[in-house]
Parts: sequence; structure tokens; C-alpha cells
Amino acid sequence: MTQSPASASPAASSPTGRGPIGTRHLLHQQPAIFEQGTAGRSGASLPPCDVPAVDPAACFGELSRAQPAGLPEVSEVDVTRHFTRLSRWNYAIDIGMYPLGSCTMKYNPKVNERVARMPGFAGLHPAQPLSTLQGALELMYRLEEVLREISGFARVTLQPAAGAHGELCGLMMMRAYHQSQGRHPKKVLIPDSAHGTNPASASLNQFETVAVKTGSDGLLHADAVRAAIAQHPGDIAGIMITNPSTLGLFEEQIAEITQAVHAAGGLVYMDGANFNALLGKVRPGDIGVDCMHFNLHKTFTTPHGGGGPGAGPVGVSARLVPFLPTPTVEKDGDSYRLDWHRPQSIGRMRSFFGNFGMMVRAYTYIREMGGAGLSQATEMAVLNAVYLRARIQDVYPVCSERPSMHEVVVTDKRLKKETGVQTLDVAKRLMDYGFHPPTVYFPLVVPGALMIEPTETESKETLDEFADALLSIAQEAAQNAELVKSAPHGTALRRLDETRAARSPRLRWLPASATPAQKG
Repeated sequence: MTQSPASASPAASSPTGRGPIGTRHLLHQQPAIFEQGTAGRSGASLPPCDVPAVDPAACFGELSRAQPAGLPEVSEVDVTRHFTRLSRWNYAIDIGMYPLGSCTMKYNPKVNERVARMPGFAGLHPAQPLSTLQGALELMYRLEEVLREISGFARVTLQPAAGAHGELCGLMMMRAYHQSQGRHPKKVLIPDSAHGTNPASASLNQFETVAVKTGSDGLLHADAVRAAIAQHPGDIAGIMITNPSTLGLFEEQIAEITQAVHAAGGLVYMDGANFNALLGKVRPGDIGVDCMHFNLHKTFTTPHGGGGPGAGPVGVSARLVPFLPTPTVEKDGDSYRLDWHRPQSIGRMRSFFGNFGMMVRAYTYIREMGGAGLSQATEMAVLNAVYLRARIQDVYPVCSERPSMHEVVVTDKRLKKETGVQTLDVAKRLMDYGFHPPTVYFPLVVPGALMIEPTETESKETLDEFADALLSIAQEAAQNAELVKSAPHGTALRRLDETRAARSPRLRWLPASATPAQKG
């Protein structure tokens, strides 16, 4: 998959508007691996079994199979070609820009991967004696220390396996804190500009959510927070605030908001998913935030997507330190140990000690960048978003006149009114230009939103190509709206029925002879 030159629209390459992607194998509908091969074919040559046969039922009882597993009968070359072809249908950060707003899909430096694959790290097992894990424990201790310094918190736990898992962990600690004070508040304030996982995390902790509306400028105002608190006197456990918000705006009244929540006996949880815009500029712990998760797979360049593993460490203020998950890593002289004896701890959040490979990658990145480099990364992330905004805002109106931070949210209202082309159409047509679409229809408070985050890793040339593609699509919409509405044209699969895919997904292959009950 390649990007078309900015000067040439894919629409000019063929009557159908087919883009630069296209070989026989890429455009061919690849059958499932189970539908390939033939009976008796194998990709392995094994010698005859030289030990007595064993009755599976005697070994596994009711878990033994009555029939063979029904695995594909294919050769090695069949397997290699099948999965290689499928891989070429996929988009990846090593292929091109991933402008997914709020997800911060940035390039993963290869030095991170090299360090994570060092035998001393990759070959460890968490059940080894602690005396043989000293290097790993030291790295975890040091990572906690640098995250603590970067964020201004008293301590950090590395256990959570993702951002949402970090939210769950943070709210569990907040609930434990209130219980230790003899309080049982039930309400958590959540702005309408917060991440969608915030209310889910609150509900999982048996909290009731109270929506707080942002102002016409897209910002959360302290007066709105105080009004929400007044409606629920004595029953506010805290607030979950995303800063910068999903609108790509810095919450300018954050200090006043934290003071109002603290005065009501609540705690402040800050969603750190957008911390990529604050590194080296703002320390949440210094402005009254009690708890925040870091996304190592967003801010600190560890791999993101594909089902994980991720990592969502959580930083806490001093009042929440007693409730950190166990075990914590402690330093005694020149050695490191695990502390399991924490009476007020919420307990373990993750098997063993967290996703260690992600910790190695994030620590490598932080050490490579240094303080000045992390600050520069923030500056470049904001600059790239501001530049992209300037390039496209005359055609795609911005959601707010306030300065953009690391991402910019634009709408389809002008394009939709003038041509009938909508956000989803633009996203699908971008694929013909060789770009992964940005986040669409989120945040929900912005109708027809396109949420674009270029990150600091993209060059001006790439940003110009992306902006040119968006502007070219707007021109196509004015000249031939159907071309855009029927996109994509040059991908392996054309536009899918996304509603059906979401409501009736096929999660496993079944033979044509499967019964309706088996097909679900």
C-alpha cells in the first residue's frame, strides 16, 4: 500500500477512481485457510512415532476429542502465501501515517524493540527467584521513578494492562480511600468531552455517573462543576476529566475545577490518554490531580492495537499511596524486592507484575529522549496538529475556535450541506489515497466529527500529503459526489456493511455444513 502523489488524484487514474493499490493477490478475495489445501497434505515431515500409543481418553478424560480437531491440511508454501497476502491487506504504522485522533498511533522506534528482545529481558520468567530478577525489578523501579517525576505524583503502579484497566484501578483506589474515611459517595462527575471508557469504568466500580456539559467554547467550566456538585451534596466521589479533552483542547480551568471537587470531599481522576500533549509542560500532580493513568502504548511509543499487550500505569497523590495494587517494587540498598504486605491495598490488578515487555520499551524511549527530548516531542505534536488545522480548516470547519493541542477535530457540516458527502465517505475515500482514516464521529458532542491526530513523528511532507488528500476529496465531492460516496475503490474489499459487522460478527470459521445453531 503506497500513498499517491499529492499532485495526482486517484480519480484520474481510472474511470472507477481506483487508487494506487492493486495487484491480483491484493484484490483477490482470499479464502479462509480452512478452505484451502486437500486431504492428506501437510507442511511437516515427521518420523513414525517410536513410543507406545496412548489412549487420549485415559489422559484427558472428558476433555479428550472424539474427532480430530479439523485443522487445515495445507503445505508450508500455502500457509506462507496465505498469511503474507493477508498481511499486505493490513495497514501498519511502518507503512504510513495513522491519524487516529485520541489514539495516538505513532511510530515505534526500532531501538525499543531491540532492547526488549535482549535475552536478559526476553528470556525471563516472573516465577523465577527474585535474586535472578534484579535487573527487571530495577528497570521497573526506575520506570516508576521517571513516570513519577514526569507527572508530579507521589507513586506509580505499573500493573494495569491498558488505559481502561488503569481507569478501573484508579477508581478502585479512590473508592478504597473514601471507605477508609468512613464515606460511601456514589456519584462521579464526567464531562461530555471525556473518553467513552470513563463512564464504563465508573459503572464497574458501582459508581453512578453525572454528566457535566462543556461550554460553547468546548471547555469544561468550574461553574458547571460546582453546579453539579451542589445538586448532589455530600455524594461526590470525584470527577473524571480528560485533559486535553477529546476536542483537542486544554482544560484551562483545571486548577479551579480540582479545588471545587476537593472542597466537596471528592478526588480528581485525570484520563492521561492525551498526555502526549503535556510532557515536559504540565505535571498533573502539581495542579491537584489525585490519580491518572499513562498509556505507554500512546505517549511512550510502545506498540498499540492488535489486541495488545498494552500498559496503563497509574500515578497517584500521597493520599492514595496506601491503596496501590500489590506487589510494589521497593529498593533496599542495592537490591530490589516485592512488597506484598500492604494492608489497605486494593490487591493485585494483573497476573504477575504487568506487561513487562512494554515497560522495557517505554523505559528505553524515555532514556533515549531525555527530558528535553520529551518536551520537544510535545511541542512537535502540537505544532503538527496546528499546522494541519491551518491547512484544512477553510474546507473542514473546526469544532472550536480555541487553540488546538495535539489533535484537531473538524466537521463535515459544510461538505454535507453543499455536496451530500459525509464524514464516513471522506474516511473511506482516504483509503484510496493510501491513508488510514482518522477517528470518525467522535467525540459525540461534535456532529460529523473527523478527529485527527498527526503525532510528533510525522514530517511536514507527510502532513502536506494528508492535507492535500483531504482537500482533493472535497473537490471530488463537488464534481462527482458519487465517486466519494461509493469509496473505497482500490482496496482489497469494498465498503462493508459496518452495522451488520458490529451486530452480527463472524468470529470463527464454520464449514458450510454447519447448523444454524452452530452459526449463532
